[in-house]
Amino acid sequence: MAKEKLFEVKDLRISAYNDEKVEIPIVKGVTFDIHEGEVVALIGESGSGKTTISLAALAYTKPGLHFTGGEVLLRGKDVLTMAPLEQRALRGANVAYLAQSAAATFNPAITIGEQVTESAVLHGVLNQAEATKRAEALYHALELPDPNRIGYRYPHQVSGGQLQRLMAAMALCGKPDLMVLDEPTTALDVTTQIEVLKAFKKVIKEENAAAIYVTHDLAVVAQIADYIVVLYSGEIMEQGPVEQIINHPSHAYTKRLMDAVRPTPTAGMGVQVGDEHDRDVPAIEMEHLTAGYGGIVDGEPIATILRDVSVKVENGHVVGVIGESGCGKSTMARVMAGLLPQAKGHVRLEGKELNGSLNDRKLDELQKVQFVFQMADTALNPKQVIGDIIGRPLEFYHGIKGKKKHAKVAEILEMVELPAEFASRYPMELSGGQKQRINMARSLAANPEVMLCDEVTSALDSIVGANVIKLLTALRDKTGVSFVFISHDLSTVGSFADEIVVLYAGRVVEQGPTDEVLSPPYHPYTRLLISSVPELRIGWLEDTMQKREMAAGIARGVEITKIGCPFFNRCPMAIENTCDVKDAPIRELKDGHQIACHLSIDQLNESEANTQQILHGYEKIGKDKPLETG
Repeated sequence: MAKEKLFEVKDLRISAYNDEKVEIPIVKGVTFDIHEGEVVALIGESGSGKTTISLAALAYTKPGLHFTGGEVLLRGKDVLTMAPLEQRALRGANVAYLAQSAAATFNPAITIGEQVTESAVLHGVLNQAEATKRAEALYHALELPDPNRIGYRYPHQVSGGQLQRLMAAMALCGKPDLMVLDEPTTALDVTTQIEVLKAFKKVIKEENAAAIYVTHDLAVVAQIADYIVVLYSGEIMEQGPVEQIINHPSHAYTKRLMDAVRPTPTAGMGVQVGDEHDRDVPAIEMEHLTAGYGGIVDGEPIATILRDVSVKVENGHVVGVIGESGCGKSTMARVMAGLLPQAKGHVRLEGKELNGSLNDRKLDELQKVQFVFQMADTALNPKQVIGDIIGRPLEFYHGIKGKKKHAKVAEILEMVELPAEFASRYPMELSGGQKQRINMARSLAANPEVMLCDEVTSALDSIVGANVIKLLTALRDKTGVSFVFISHDLSTVGSFADEIVVLYAGRVVEQGPTDEVLSPPYHPYTRLLISSVPELRIGWLEDTMQKREMAAGIARGVEITKIGCPFFNRCPMAIENTCDVKDAPIRELKDGHQIACHLSIDQLNESEANTQQILHGYEKIGKDKPLETG
């Protein structure tokens, strides 16, 4: 029996006016349908109109935009022609919106339960008692910990992945007809992303909910969508069932998006670096470093984040630092930059000891270590033109002024592949990818020895992110600058870094050349990360969640421990009364590859061989029994 058509977009047109009051079309005649219980994905790179179209479901446009034509029908009624009070009643009750950032969505001063139930009660869909009961049922369905009490907590008392699922509970509490999910997993690490996707898919199916899923990640779309609409510059390039678009795409642009999908991390991805920039001492190194927050008690921070970490970055090399949210990646960069003094250990720049605080560092030491922040939107001053933003470090560190400064700004813009006329623009006039290039150009203007890149591609679409990596590679080859590239995306790190450091709960569990780290034997946590990178294959999520290490690794949270291996509670191969009470020994492999694990190299190799054998047999016999890996 055919499902009822719930939502229709017919020839939707949205425009804006430029400074000369000339109308510029943004969305150019888009048409698609959504049936009950169906998830329709809108995909395309930044600026393709995905969010603009999805917001039309709430009869809303961003400031500066206006509807110029078409219809948006919810159960046959055009939401664009409704009276303002009707539109207001629609939002949250009939159409619920899930934003990209859960942290920005929740009020830190109000309990989770109050916020999850607020919309349902406000719109009169449920009374408070009914809403609370439904919220608790949704906490169970979304597999949240302590579902009967989590509503009494505050947003800061739960993890990022849990907050993302609580945002889904907030949207579903009022039983809306349609959910709009706007990049809900883009900024999450791979293991948290799987956890959230699994929960979303389960609850959408159980609730028979319909959804618009906005994303640029085709591998994610393959796991959750029933139907795909491919957008470019406000127009539909191609649309159809997920199986057709993923396996038999017809448009060149869809194929281009597929080429930009992150590959599964494997040996052979690693970058070979020449020795033309080599020196006798590392560009920067950390030795037996312990750091954290909240003051020092008995030589230890009150909240210890990094414990006994040693990392070297050779000149002209890229060291990728990977791990889940909260593992200490950004804390490591902050210590290197002098933003956070260490409690113990050493930081050396070109062999010379650095003071822990940037206030005590010399000007040339500050100039040689530059930080590129994750969010260009908040890192760039919106009231300064690009020329002043890039020109400030030229003047501060090198005393370059006047015409020489303008010429140097143009040269640096060219270096990041942007035209010189961008110097007179403001950040708001640039796209996300362009702003990220300006963010990097500002650091380059200091002429640094080391650039600390903190998740600089996590909020960018696949195509723009790939272009940024290409740019960074060219800069390294040309200038010899070293990079510490922090990311939760193992595929991006694998394609750019020549060495990888795997952090877990503030400790280095594995490090070495990229090809060695991505080849068996792996640390059990590295294997979990590699297994968690979505593949462009329908059914991958279900297959993956049946592996034993995924079930163990995804289900439990990160615990920072003082003794034993911190991965003990999530490891499918953990040894009782050993892994939980003794620090893991460092296993030395070839070419400087190290694994911190109580299991011997032979045991790790044997475990990997067993996994591959079972996986191979599983593929041969079909999908009629769950996986169990040893």
